[in-house]
Amino acid sequence: MTFDYDDQNIFAKILRGEIPNNTVFENDHALAFRDINPQAAVHILVIPKGAYVSIDDFAANASAAEQAGFFAAVATVCASGVDEGFRAIANTRTHGVQEVPHFHMHIVGGEQLGRMLPA
Repeated sequence: MTFDYDDQNIFAKILRGEIPNNTVFENDHALAFRDINPQAAVHILVIPKGAYVSIDDFAANASAAEQAGFFAAVATVCASGVDEGFRAIANTRTHGVQEVPHFHMHIVGGEQLGRMLPA
């Protein structure tokens, strides 16, 4: 599958410093920041610094160092503020309701969450 990356998406602009964000963690390969429209008490987005459209693009094409750095950022975010549990979500493409075409993971928690899908 071909992944066409749009370097004008909002996360690319955040990575370039064109749009401010509320950073909670950063390493060489990832940036974590608070969502501007939080869906729970804790809602942090973790994005790779590389140009990846979706989780499958990232899994197939990111280097081992990029993947390790990204998931180290996820681990750090999850270790600070979601002790009672959390949800990690990566919406992908149209049916997955992906709004920004740059791979990102939502870390949502800090309160009791409802069921993700009806039982």
